[in-house]
Amino acid sequence: MKKKTMPTLRDFVEGIGKASTIIRCDCRDMIAFTGDLTLTLLFICRHPGKIRWRETLYYMDLCGSQALPIVLMICYLMGLILGFQAAVQMQKFGTEIFVADLVGFSILKELGPLMVAMIATGRAGSAFAAEIGTMKVNEEIDALSTMGLSPMRFLVVPKMLAMLVTMPVLTVFGDVAGLLGGMTVGVTMLDLPMVVYYNRTIEVLSPTVFNLGLVKSVVFAFLIAAIGCMRGFQSENDAQGVGRATTSAVVTSIFWVVVADAILTMLFSVLGF
Repeated sequence: MKKKTMPTLRDFVEGIGKASTIIRCDCRDMIAFTGDLTLTLLFICRHPGKIRWRETLYYMDLCGSQALPIVLMICYLMGLILGFQAAVQMQKFGTEIFVADLVGFSILKELGPLMVAMIATGRAGSAFAAEIGTMKVNEEIDALSTMGLSPMRFLVVPKMLAMLVTMPVLTVFGDVAGLLGGMTVGVTMLDLPMVVYYNRTIEVLSPTVFNLGLVKSVVFAFLIAAIGCMRGFQSENDAQGVGRATTSAVVTSIFWVVVADAILTMLFSVLGF
């Protein structure tokens, strides 16, 4: 049996070098993809008739209406869990009514957009990467380029527009479901009248809080669609490459969504929102 050797300093340095090379290439591809996407979106703004509306509506159905049941269920359970955890602590001080404050602000500003983004990443982001990766394996993308057609306009723009439209709508439904989850705890566990809980929620939540969540959802939608499509174009020309691209799309999207959420939260705090 061959004995395992302990990693040496050289192996450690080589590992850092390989990781740095991968990160550098990934950043280069991301910058190039962002530039191509920006130029394509500017072209679409000047020529709206070039948008493939049929495919856009298809992806809106895929990313929106088909995802609505799971969004409602997850956000309702999140509001339920958050309300229960808050109720346990609030009961110690006799401040049960403030459960509405905690659940409302948490759902509208953070958890609503974030949970919808996580669901969209698992459903839409992975689907985008797998679809474009499979087309690359079948040389359909090369065929589009050979015919003088822009793969960015044909494959990316419909997905991007669909995500930008459906994500804020899903976030609204998710916010309502999360607030209903908190109300369920307030009415059943804390014996708060439904009217009292509702009035407290309306009193403490302003349109600004709601709008901040929608702004986050738009940013998340752009990141999920862009990363999913980019990973699809980066896929290798085999079945394993498509699988790796799909996995990478989900992991990368989740990472950048969380980073964007942290940046936006700090920015809104600095601006006083």
